[in-house]
Amino acid sequence: MHQLAKYWWLVALRGVLAVLFAILAFLWPAITLSILVIFLGAYLFVDGIFTLVHGFRIMKTDSHWWALVLEGLVSVVAGLIALFSPGITALFLVVLVAIWSLVTGILEIILAIRLRKEITNEWMLILAGVLSIVFGIILLAQPLTGVVVISWWLAFYALFFGIFLISVGFRLKKLAR
Repeated sequence: MHQLAKYWWLVALRGVLAVLFAILAFLWPAITLSILVIFLGAYLFVDGIFTLVHGFRIMKTDSHWWALVLEGLVSVVAGLIALFSPGITALFLVVLVAIWSLVTGILEIILAIRLRKEITNEWMLILAGVLSIVFGIILLAQPLTGVVVISWWLAFYALFFGIFLISVGFRLKKLAR
């Protein structure tokens, strides 16, 4: 667990990137789908790289390193698909984000359960996981929603996801001391 806490800044940095993505989506809710896909792809790719680095850095000391590596791989693949196929349809974008949200939510809950004895307020990470799963389910249930609405959903999700990651990152920082 100490190794996970040692790299607290990677978790916090992922949160900052999510908040920045949310701000972009709030500022430009009516941007074209192609630009939204590129922003999303860049965020998912960078988030995935940070998550992979974190997972591999704790590989020798944490038996659950694979959860971070899996989350990172899903994020990198989703980001690459979005970056190299910016003309993809809105439906595919919704499904892509929904799958990413579901996987991330499940892994956030697993992490919260693992950290429950190590940090206080682990419920925040559980809440982030539940919100991720609910967001993914909503997207799968309403895949034909307009692009502006998708942009707002992504913005709210990224904002809450980012705030929770920043919070968890700083809780891990306290644990590292």
